Amino acid sequence: MLNCKDEVLFLTKQLVSIESIVNTNGEKEMAQVLYTLLSSFPYFVENSSQIVMNQTQNDEQERYNVLAFVKGTKGTSNKTVILMGHMDTVGIDDFNQLADKAVHPDELLEAIRRESLPDVIKKHADSEDWMFGRGVLDMKSGLASHIYLLKYYSEHPEELDGNLVLVAECDEEDSSHGILSALKDLKAWKEEHHFDYVSAINADFVSPRYEGDENRYIYKGTVGKLLPSFFITGAETHVGSCFEGLDPNFLAAELTSRINYNPDLSNEAYGEITVPPVSLKQTDLKPSYTVQTALSAYVYYNFFIHSWSPKEVLEKLKTEAHAAFKKALALYNQRYRNYCEISGEPYKEHPWKPRVFIYEEFEQMLISTQGTPYIDHMKEFKEQLLLDSTLDTRMFAARVVEEAWKWMPDKSPAMILFYSSLYSPRIEISGKDDKEKQLLDALEVAVNEIQPTYDYPIVTRNFFPYISDMSFVALSDDEQGIKAVSDNNPGWGTKHYVNYQDIRDINVPVINIGPYGFDAHKKYERMEITYSTEVVPNLTNLVIKNLLQ
Repeated sequence: MLNCKDEVLFLTKQLVSIESIVNTNGEKEMAQVLYTLLSSFPYFVENSSQIVMNQTQNDEQERYNVLAFVKGTKGTSNKTVILMGHMDTVGIDDFNQLADKAVHPDELLEAIRRESLPDVIKKHADSEDWMFGRGVLDMKSGLASHIYLLKYYSEHPEELDGNLVLVAECDEEDSSHGILSALKDLKAWKEEHHFDYVSAINADFVSPRYEGDENRYIYKGTVGKLLPSFFITGAETHVGSCFEGLDPNFLAAELTSRINYNPDLSNEAYGEITVPPVSLKQTDLKPSYTVQTALSAYVYYNFFIHSWSPKEVLEKLKTEAHAAFKKALALYNQRYRNYCEISGEPYKEHPWKPRVFIYEEFEQMLISTQGTPYIDHMKEFKEQLLLDSTLDTRMFAARVVEEAWKWMPDKSPAMILFYSSLYSPRIEISGKDDKEKQLLDALEVAVNEIQPTYDYPIVTRNFFPYISDMSFVALSDDEQGIKAVSDNNPGWGTKHYVNYQDIRDINVPVINIGPYGFDAHKKYERMEITYSTEVVPNLTNLVIKNLLQ
């Protein structure tokens, strides 16, 4: 067993003290501090070409990844294990009056102890085995564990029959520019040094799955995340004549009622099930107040997957949208009839029918009916839209669909379904090839060796349940599944692009062995010190040794 607790704890505090909130200059500072720290290790003083700080590519922010590797001298194996972890954190606004202490765990703990706390948080605050602060759990303690192991093997390369690569990436909390850029460095090192990447080990946080759950989880593979989005048009009217039109917000509300929290849209695989979709935005696109009903509405949903492809999700949601549209029209007509009965006004049948288009269908329809003028106009429109730095990928996509709708010959109410953001691919690790089998075997041996030394159950599951950069080192989707993402994102190739071939070029099975704690992304974010700084590094080390023996 490595005697690592004190050093990992010290490293964690060092990393936490650098405020590295995503999309701020703190990310850049964090990379510089980490690069300086690693460069001071004697091994990297002598082998300076084996550590780099490289800027992310195709990124509106200036930020950097730090990558380093140690070559083992025990043998001549090219087997290489990748240790990966992100340097950025979410913001600190939730700390309110304690914001100035958010990245200073000792000061924060003193302040927290003076507050009126829920019992479990008070118990942890009064314990000597918990650390509070932004980033202590998500995931600077995990990164500290990896840095410790890199340092250890830099001092003992004779114990390593193979190679160890550290990838400390930025921008995990937003758009994954960090890992997507780092793939190119990994590929370059693979070609230059003949690395045979056998496994990747991420160190993102783990938490209880339910109240009273005392398991400490290790995850094989990861959940996938999509952002299905709907541009919804109605028929505008003056609110004083509301039944002469159709409010798109009415359609959006019925759609959300059908999709939100719907367990029929949870995806089961290997006995594990995703949480159902939930809306992350719902709005109309009116720029300001008028007494006219909105022309259009926009809604998008978080959608987790284990085994479904992006293409299957579009098909399922098209069916759901059609049903929601049909139900909304039926309810509208029922209320219209009721109103006519009590007001004495004549009832007039509307011609509207449920219309739902997947973006790919919608785009091809416009190309076939409008031809080159439409294609040229949309190309120029997207180029001009790129100049608006206030638009994120999601609103950029919505504006593209809104503009395309103007070319639609039939402007009766409709829903258009598309993807408006990054797809974080699902990864299944089932033992389907030798690398996966070796990783699963190495993990099983490690857990069996560590479990007797630790009081709580260490349990493996198949899918990491949160979004992470694990999604970008392997692909379980086939080409058709990935094509459904690119063909149905209106911002693809302009505002948004992912080179999935870079992922296929690395394509390494990945697991997550990370720190344990509570309330990531919340004010009382905290980690259990013993598991996070002692058990995690030793588990990870045993997996490395078992893989490279």
